[in-house]
Amino acid sequence: MSLVADLGRAELVRRLGGPGLLLRTGPFVSRIQSNIPLVADGIGLMYRDNLIEEPGGFADFQVRLRQSTGLRRWWHPQVRFDHDGREPFAPLPVAQAWPMFEWVMNWCVSNRAHRYLIVHAAVIERNGCAVILPAPPGSGKSTLCAALVCRGWRLLSDELTLIRRSDGMLVPLARPVSLKNASIDVIRAFAPDALLGPSVPGTNKGTIAHMKAPATSVAQVGDVARARHIVFPRYEAGAATTLTPMSKGQLFIRVAENAFNYFVLGPAGFDCLADLVEGADGHEFCYSQLDEAIALFDRLAGVTP
Repeated sequence: MSLVADLGRAELVRRLGGPGLLLRTGPFVSRIQSNIPLVADGIGLMYRDNLIEEPGGFADFQVRLRQSTGLRRWWHPQVRFDHDGREPFAPLPVAQAWPMFEWVMNWCVSNRAHRYLIVHAAVIERNGCAVILPAPPGSGKSTLCAALVCRGWRLLSDELTLIRRSDGMLVPLARPVSLKNASIDVIRAFAPDALLGPSVPGTNKGTIAHMKAPATSVAQVGDVARARHIVFPRYEAGAATTLTPMSKGQLFIRVAENAFNYFVLGPAGFDCLADLVEGADGHEFCYSQLDEAIALFDRLAGVTP
């Protein structure tokens, strides 16, 4: 197998425009087809360290992003997502093709990968200590995740925590970290060496930019981890850095509220979540200073200054 980086741009465009690029992300393979240059450029930049399978092989997901034809090709051009002949997303302006690609990849996993309990949360790991970070939009979750990853933590996922139902292990899905609005400039200043893609304004989430997953995190997608802490972060301007313990009952309810497929899985989802909560400590976390937040998380992982 080779890497995306091994393909020249011409070959990447050819595969995307023809039989499809078989891109491996964590435990999944997606057959990606697109005639949109922004998608080719995004994959070439953000996924250059990812493995690609041989053409014609098996794919878990079929992803087609196409520019609209007819009049729409020239007048307010749009991008459309087709999944097995259906269009679950409304068309978007073609300038938003890259954020749409990332949303589509999340949609495929959260709607199809029911061999896992899937929680809307980031996951990071250091020194054998994996921490799940569930939080609603606007909480500062992705900003915190990006900052930790830029300071030595391994990225397992920014958006989707995959919990293996057979043993409760966390399965990595290291893909780009989605940053929104003010968080983009915060991370650019905090970690100048981090690779961020272009900012895309005007989406339904505001301005979006993605930070590339570190090559080391992508290379370790086969290394599962066990959750030691589940932390619900909240950014609050001027707030002190505080970590507040949660009861097991509170923790179960809060994680269930953030799970995409808890009710779909039924009793299996309950058992998996109960085991996860039993083996991890729960906390609410409030912060305003990234350096203080990182120092606290390093202490959780037993890392000394």
